[in-house]
Amino acid sequence: MIDLRSDTVTRPCEGMRAAMARAEVGDDVYGDDPTVLALEARVCVLTRKEAAVFVPSGTQSNLCALLSHCERGDEYIAGQDAHTYRYEAGGAAVLGGIQPQPIPFNALGELPLESIKTVIKPDDPHFAKTRLLCLENTQGGKPLSLDYLTEATSLARAHNLGCHLDGARVFNAAIAVNAPVSEVCAPFDTISICLSKGLGTPMGSVLIGNHDLVTKARRWRKMLGGGLRQTGIVAAAGLYALEHNVERLSDDHRRASELAAHLNDVGNLGKAIAHTNMVFLETTDETMRNIKTYLKENDVIISGGRLVLHKDISDSDLDRLLGLVNAFAVRR
Repeated sequence: MIDLRSDTVTRPCEGMRAAMARAEVGDDVYGDDPTVLALEARVCVLTRKEAAVFVPSGTQSNLCALLSHCERGDEYIAGQDAHTYRYEAGGAAVLGGIQPQPIPFNALGELPLESIKTVIKPDDPHFAKTRLLCLENTQGGKPLSLDYLTEATSLARAHNLGCHLDGARVFNAAIAVNAPVSEVCAPFDTISICLSKGLGTPMGSVLIGNHDLVTKARRWRKMLGGGLRQTGIVAAAGLYALEHNVERLSDDHRRASELAAHLNDVGNLGKAIAHTNMVFLETTDETMRNIKTYLKENDVIISGGRLVLHKDISDSDLDRLLGLVNAFAVRR
């Protein structure tokens, strides 16, 4: 089976399972699980941030960050299609009384600086208090440039806003812009890093930032039901992933580029473009339905026009997929 729905479908390899099986554990709520502490310390070293907290999911990590930055009646700025705004069940509004202020992304996955300026509210009792700028990197697979990150966060700070990065795929972003992940993370007060996408762990994210914000986030984690006990079993998977699965993300990017190029070479399926480990195919609804059905008949799963490459897709899998694309094109 070739599953291109998302990089969340990855499964632990034998080496990762072995690391999980031999993990030394304690009670993370009491703060004495040595493997969790080691994971949090390792992420701090990689990102050059003061503190970190392991949480069960990226959604909870982002929510803990928003709740730590904002109070009830505050507002955060995010993209119209940002995960924090569109795909996290409205948690910040429901649980924190935090109002989102969405604005459209541009073609580069950026929030335009002028748009950010426009929606920052004046200090007036009629308005929510604009408290936080929330960016996403990568956004739709697109890595944000280092210059943009500096400009956007500088603008936010000029208006006394905090800065949070939904860095679910921040290692993909760092590889794409050829920079250390610490440089990508540097301008932000908090960053959420997902371990269960391209890095291939079964669960978990790490929220990083300064001591004060992470201390608040740890309290929110408890309140949200994210305080786990012998968490070292899954933290060990994170440590394994950071050692073995970061540099290989470039293979996913290469395969995505090869797949997009092949889809375009076929000529009659639509237009394909690759961003990091994702391929986006623009075609008619009928063609997409037919491709999806044909691939499913041949043990390939897609969810639509976004095809996501990941560690469980090998070069031989890609070759098979390219062959199926050719066969489908001939059938048309």
